[in-house]
Amino acid sequence: MTSVAEIFETMEYGPAPESDKPAREWLAAHDGAFGQFIGGRWTAVAQDALFDVQEPATGKPLARVTQGSAADVDAAVKAARAALPAWRDLPGHARARHLYALARAIQKHARLFAVVESLDNGKPIRETRDLDIPLVARHFYHHAGWAQLLESEFPGYEGAGVVGQIIPWNFPLLMLAWKVAPALAAGCTIVIKPAEFTPLTALLFAEIAQEAGLPAGVLNVVTGDGSTGAAIVDHPDVDKIAFTGSTEVGRVIRRATAGSGKKLSLELGGKSPFIVFEDADLDSVVEGVVDAIWFNQGQVCCAGSRLLVQEGIHDALIAKLKRRMETLRLGRPLDKAVDMGAIVAPVQLERIRTLVEAGRDEGASMWQPSWACPTEGCFYPPTLFTDVAPSSSVAQVEIFGPVLVAMTFRTPSEAVAIANNTPYGLAASVWTENINLALDIAPKIKSGVVWINATNLFDASAGFGGYRESGFGREGGKEGMYEYLKKAKTPSTLDARRSTLASSNGKGSGERRASSVEEILPAIDRTPKLYVGGKQARPDSGYSRRVLGADGQVLGVVGDGNRKDLRNAVEAAHKASGWARTTGHARAQILYYVAENLAARGDEFAARLSAMTGGDGAAEVQAAVARLFTYAAWADKFDGAVHDVPIRGVALAMHEPIGVVGVAAPDESPLLGLVSLVAPLVAMGNTVVAVPSERHPLAATDFYSVLDTSDVPGGVINIVTGARDALATVLAEHDDVDAVWYFGGAEGAAAVERASASNMKRTWAEWEPRDWTGADGEGREFLRAATQVKNVWVPYGE
Repeated sequence: MTSVAEIFETMEYGPAPESDKPAREWLAAHDGAFGQFIGGRWTAVAQDALFDVQEPATGKPLARVTQGSAADVDAAVKAARAALPAWRDLPGHARARHLYALARAIQKHARLFAVVESLDNGKPIRETRDLDIPLVARHFYHHAGWAQLLESEFPGYEGAGVVGQIIPWNFPLLMLAWKVAPALAAGCTIVIKPAEFTPLTALLFAEIAQEAGLPAGVLNVVTGDGSTGAAIVDHPDVDKIAFTGSTEVGRVIRRATAGSGKKLSLELGGKSPFIVFEDADLDSVVEGVVDAIWFNQGQVCCAGSRLLVQEGIHDALIAKLKRRMETLRLGRPLDKAVDMGAIVAPVQLERIRTLVEAGRDEGASMWQPSWACPTEGCFYPPTLFTDVAPSSSVAQVEIFGPVLVAMTFRTPSEAVAIANNTPYGLAASVWTENINLALDIAPKIKSGVVWINATNLFDASAGFGGYRESGFGREGGKEGMYEYLKKAKTPSTLDARRSTLASSNGKGSGERRASSVEEILPAIDRTPKLYVGGKQARPDSGYSRRVLGADGQVLGVVGDGNRKDLRNAVEAAHKASGWARTTGHARAQILYYVAENLAARGDEFAARLSAMTGGDGAAEVQAAVARLFTYAAWADKFDGAVHDVPIRGVALAMHEPIGVVGVAAPDESPLLGLVSLVAPLVAMGNTVVAVPSERHPLAATDFYSVLDTSDVPGGVINIVTGARDALATVLAEHDDVDAVWYFGGAEGAAAVERASASNMKRTWAEWEPRDWTGADGEGREFLRAATQVKNVWVPYGE
């Protein structure tokens, strides 16, 4: 008989199968076929619209679900729209009770959810039982709290409306919870499409939610392939889209929603670095690697698929890693003793094989354990590549499988350079016993999450999401709630804003009078130039644009900027990247100095504004000075947070600047509007390429002379005058611009959002009039948009 000591030494365990009987009985109760869940009811099953859902571990059919049509999506959206007023008007406490009931229902049926998930997805029962399902319940509990606190913590906000949610196949139920819980807490109603390969736990959740008393129409589940998702994205009565999936599909969605006014959050692909320094505990590192890349068979968007090892420990770590790989157990997902289950589908298995062969063809060395894979079902062994070039396909392309590529580095700066050598920016792990080194490296890595001496830690209290081509928006935490909220606007306030805008664009009382000297001598010609890298620059085009005053007379001319001018401005903004490392206190002092110098020239600016717009120029100047004071005050106060995550440790939510941000300023309040957009970005450490008001640009060209005398480093603020929509579109297309803020017309907003899909940059595009003089013109809304949250997980304790 095998002793406990022998089992521990050999790591040899017999099979420990979990019964699938309750799951099979649930499927049988539906006759193995499912309609859509719309308006609180199941639709009739149409035999000609069904497709098979296969069990990855066997390749055999598991159930049949309905291919969602445009008519199904329309019915679901109508049901959600009908349920929206009552759900949104419920007191926060009432919605909190519904979320609490969902959390309890998930716990009551935890084992059934775990087994169905393993059957449907192929992941080991240990993962679904011990990780996925408890975290699903945690999300509903946590967001019950946000529902309770919504009115006090999000004053002036309301639910975004009807939201369309499209979730992936790698974490079917967990991704549902990440999206459904905050949407319900915010007062939204939902149309959700689970992945084509893995719809069953979403359907089970719909059934359980109905039993838990969730009102009809609040949650609608429509199954189908990509065409069903496209119908949700394209539906004109959907107010927000939340998508998790590939970057390629995310790009399509960004283009499809451009100009529609829909809110959009995208959690896309990744190629996450796992960085190991020479002082790291290598035994802990090995277990971390197992969790990073072989968890869920590597089918994890934030999988630590790139192992970056300091040269001196490379050979020792690789040897330990190979020994550990030999002990990994791969087999049937319902066996509680296995470490790895099945790949989700044959098409994904083939993709993994193709990319692995490409890596071998490029000269990398491949190693796999000596044991064999099961021949039935979709299985692939843990795989290690060494001798990998950072530019090779296996180091750049998201494989989405159990494939690890190892590379070496010498210095911390080289580790950061290799880590950031990818278009993605989702997550990273840093392994070192030197906490000073860890906290120095973490902010330098371009990713939304950094784990220190840990990996794949998630919690509802800590936001998750990426930078760059890994998407934008966050899921979880307070920042995740904002994704499902919008500023509350009443028709009366919107009408008032429009009337204010109309009056400001009417005939003004500003009258230009020539002084006695001007009557005698001709005026000295003054042609405002562009402002790039802290210097005045003539436009590349050689053309100028006339600027008319409120009385229709020519006030002056400005340069007509073009694509090359923007390129130069973007380069200057990147050269000023050190601004992000300037302390908040120092940034505040410079903003105060800008305000001081603007106030000193207030009469001059007021006269210019009155002549251009016919409005009260003095009031606008004073408002701009006050706005600069506001963001100087916030520069060292818009702090992050320390999340109370359920581990021995903390998650540090750090506010980071986005980078280089393009700004297209509004025509209304030309000075105040520009300052209101540029100041929060600069206060948070970003650099800016600003396109000022197309109709009234002279306020901006006067403003750069204030910047010159206020210690603003060259390149932090760049100003390119010209055709706003054309220039904004170029900024949105530019791969070295990290975000674009656009405040103009509906067509221009659509063009910016569509063009931003090139590198999945963040956009903030508005075309409704905004009262820049009031509360809508400043505040946390702008600061949140000017930053991105990086969650750094720091476990502690022996």
